Amino acid sequence: MQLHHLCRKGLAMVDYSPALMTDMYEYTMLDAALKDGTADRKCVFEVFTRHLPEGRRYGVVAGTGRILDALEHFHLDEADLKFLADRHVVSPETIKWLENFHFSGTIRGYREGEMFFPNSPILQVEGTFGECTLLETLILSVLNYDSAVASAASRMASAAKDRPCMDMGGRRTNEWAAVAAARAAVVGGFKGTANLLAAQLYGLKAIGTAAHCFTLVHDSERDAFESQIEALGKNTTLLVDTYNIEEAVKTAVEVAGPELGGVRIDSGDLAAMAQRVRNQLDALGATNTTITVTNDLDEYALAALQTAPVDSYGVGTMLVTGSGAPTCAMVYKLTEREGADGTMVPVMKKSKDKATVPGRKLAFRSYEYALAEAEHVISGSEEKLAGFTPEPTWKNLLVDFVDHGHIDAQWQGHDAIMAAHDYHAKALSELPITAQSLMKGEPVIPTETQVL
Repeated sequence: MQLHHLCRKGLAMVDYSPALMTDMYEYTMLDAALKDGTADRKCVFEVFTRHLPEGRRYGVVAGTGRILDALEHFHLDEADLKFLADRHVVSPETIKWLENFHFSGTIRGYREGEMFFPNSPILQVEGTFGECTLLETLILSVLNYDSAVASAASRMASAAKDRPCMDMGGRRTNEWAAVAAARAAVVGGFKGTANLLAAQLYGLKAIGTAAHCFTLVHDSERDAFESQIEALGKNTTLLVDTYNIEEAVKTAVEVAGPELGGVRIDSGDLAAMAQRVRNQLDALGATNTTITVTNDLDEYALAALQTAPVDSYGVGTMLVTGSGAPTCAMVYKLTEREGADGTMVPVMKKSKDKATVPGRKLAFRSYEYALAEAEHVISGSEEKLAGFTPEPTWKNLLVDFVDHGHIDAQWQGHDAIMAAHDYHAKALSELPITAQSLMKGEPVIPTETQVL
């Protein structure tokens, strides 16, 4: 595959169309709807999850900015249309309809970094049935994964307290998932990533120095340390557990002096080793040398390390897999559609254990003594919702991302990610403190649904 600059602001991606990042039945439904006349019916689709992963207290929204990036390029070129035609996925009439397709609807929802709970209307997509149905798979694949990573990152960053966490999960997942995970991790509270493409695309802080192989390729550990310091300076971080940690720390300080920036420990009893290394560094005069630990960390390991003299953490596998919950089980459901007479009609699914709440939604959060106490989801017709007056202290959770096809750029790019990072920290501080408990429990606040 060739590479080209696909996304806005020079974001390089593999040459593909986001409009084909979908399940086939989105296009077959479009084809049938165009033939029977329902494709032009106005519709409202909603993204929500029926439940959080078992025992989780809250979720964190992430990925909306990536959806907006993809939406800018959600159209099919000649090769894409030929593929659909050659495979007989859709009829020639639908191919014609797709030639100039651009999403012209409206999208609103929870901003990135916001907390979500069961039945929170995380995203609402309004437009014709034809254009809305094509977005389903793309929206769900982004929100389900990115929000899972951000939710795990939030738990990890909370467990780490004020010590920064860095993403090192690129080698533990799909290569493009690694880029998405790095971005989502920062939304959820991480400070940077080892993934250079993510750092380039989104302006994230990049971190990394050397692996064990760098030490092993040299004739001695001293030679490796001297080489790294010569290349990166005394402020670099040296990996000290290739052979004997105590000897490595001694050699590191001899080579770099007490100005050595940091050391990294990647094996063993991390708490015990960190304590010994801290005492050794201090005894050698390297009192400002920091200690970073890695090695299959998750939120529980980070919590166990709170009393250890550790300065930062590198997290890999458990971050990019959502710490055991790699998806948020979000769904994309039709909640309102235009009837044959032109009026909007609330619709709902009644399947056992999969029923949905009909109608478009408003969403608010109420507070008592500056702490969130409930999520309020108000459902009804556009007219009834327009007449609804929330309590004065309720916080409106919905923001506009796309207005009749026009994307609000404030929700894209580096600044949006940093704003989401800061917003998430504030939103987390407004939840009851039990939200940060690692013990299994119910959602930290209830979701109260009202149908007008």
